[in-house]
Amino acid sequence: MNIEQARFNMIEQQIRPWEVLDPQVLDLLFVVKREDFVPAVYRDLAFADMEIPLGEGQVMLAPRIEARLLQELSVRKSDKVLEIGTGSGYMAALLAARAEHVVTIELRPEIAAIARDNLQRAGVGNVTVECADGIRGWTQRAPFDVIVLSGAVPQIPDGILKQLRVGGRLAAVVGAAPVMEAQLITCVAEGVFNTVNLFETVIPVLDGADAKPGFSL
Repeated sequence: MNIEQARFNMIEQQIRPWEVLDPQVLDLLFVVKREDFVPAVYRDLAFADMEIPLGEGQVMLAPRIEARLLQELSVRKSDKVLEIGTGSGYMAALLAARAEHVVTIELRPEIAAIARDNLQRAGVGNVTVECADGIRGWTQRAPFDVIVLSGAVPQIPDGILKQLRVGGRLAAVVGAAPVMEAQLITCVAEGVFNTVNLFETVIPVLDGADAKPGFSL
């Protein structure tokens, strides 16, 4: 496989048609090597328009979903970022390339260890991988300028919203299959949030979220 041609095709045929047009985001997709975060057995599928299995029932999201969320979050170099659902570490690496620091929370120890290794090999030094249940966020380093949930939730937990700084942005896919909506939520004042629906999609439920009905957290 011609890796660079496959990367170019992913960007031009999958990601641009999904209204990802920010040149900084598109350039980043060339710089952060997606194939380095894909399990070796699936390396030939690194640029395919699909979710890639990571083991233990977890997946990497399709490239177009990750790229679109990254674009909508408008991450800045001064931003403190929280990601919930580390997976392979690829989304954390993308966020880290634009942010000051990223804390990413992974529920499963084996997956967290793989993500740490992937990030270290990729030379990403401004990401902290924490092995914990992230459905309540991460109060130790709150508030955050950016929060992203790398998995679907029935609704956004209140505890996570409270960790968003005024002016901060949160991206998540909300709802239940077959109807889910990617949303961008902005904290416009203390305890006041503005929600914009971005696009309809269906992605796997955030690890552990389906075991916590109500989300009154």
